[in-house]
Amino acid sequence: MERDENAAKKPDGAAGDRAPLLSVRDLATYFRVDGGVAKAVDGISFDVMPGEVLGIVGESGSGKSVASLSILRLIPDPPGHIARGEIRYGGRDLLKLSYQEMRSIRGNEIAMIFQEPMTALNPVFTIGFQLIEALRQRHPQMSKQEAFERAVLRLEQVKIPDAAKRMRDHPHQFSGGMRQRVMIAMALCCNPQLLIADEPTTALDVTTQAQIMELMLTLRARREGGSIILITHDLAVVAETCRRVIVMYGGKIQEVGTVDQIFSSPRHPYTIGLLESLPSAQRGKDRLHTIPGNVPYIMDLPTGCKFCTRCEKVIDRCHQEEPELHQLKNGQLVRCHLVEDEAVKVSGDMPSTTTSAPAP
Repeated sequence: MERDENAAKKPDGAAGDRAPLLSVRDLATYFRVDGGVAKAVDGISFDVMPGEVLGIVGESGSGKSVASLSILRLIPDPPGHIARGEIRYGGRDLLKLSYQEMRSIRGNEIAMIFQEPMTALNPVFTIGFQLIEALRQRHPQMSKQEAFERAVLRLEQVKIPDAAKRMRDHPHQFSGGMRQRVMIAMALCCNPQLLIADEPTTALDVTTQAQIMELMLTLRARREGGSIILITHDLAVVAETCRRVIVMYGGKIQEVGTVDQIFSSPRHPYTIGLLESLPSAQRGKDRLHTIPGNVPYIMDLPTGCKFCTRCEKVIDRCHQEEPELHQLKNGQLVRCHLVEDEAVKVSGDMPSTTTSAPAP
């Protein structure tokens, strides 16, 4: 899979000349469970710039998927609710919009590709019916025949053979990779400004993964300033396609940097552990590194640093005091006591995650 050249040519994380397409500030999403409140996302802030592919990585339970569902206000209530924060898109706070206003944004302006398309596609209706419905919601004046022809074209664009014939098939008649292609075709129908892709390549072979990522980048290129939030645990996919990376753990942002910064000079012990667990030709037959322990249950997170029970560089202070998000000289943001002396700024819980490396 080739790296996205357009993303690579843009200034790393630069935000000086353009306003963010999406701006998230102090977002907190909690779930009411037996025994208390689970803080799945606890005060995260980040920006998505026009034309950017932003990666959000972390293990299962880190909060990355809940964050993406929160952007579209798809958190089931009960048991969940967005406790606080601001999500600004197009000059409006999405959290303050009416149900109808938010519905007009979903799909049309902000679309989402879910981890398992079978949970997003209606198993009762044919693929063709669902694509036509998406088109006519976007274009109410479009005739059924025109919508049918446009839907077939979209399926052809995502390389589904015999597209006209497959319009009559139901979701269960498609393979996992083909269902992901259908989801991308549905997004193509609406031509969104922002695409949120939640684990779009999970359980797919390497060839299909590359094809799916290429299709998503094609979708982004169809609309000027179109952006993608790529949520994944696959760091190899992030390295090939993203421009900036957010690392999450325990419902909080632990590190932010450009792809080069994160992969060449990671600073947070959790990020370092993730990268050291990747297979490498240089490592030969050596056993892969593993991060000690398991991701703690969301109700049992430590009082201090959320990673302290698994960290190999832990100090006493980590158990007692949660670190701030520190900004380093190169623009990286790191939530760790060990980088405190190098910090040029304490960003707290509301950082500008569009910082760029200083000019040479």
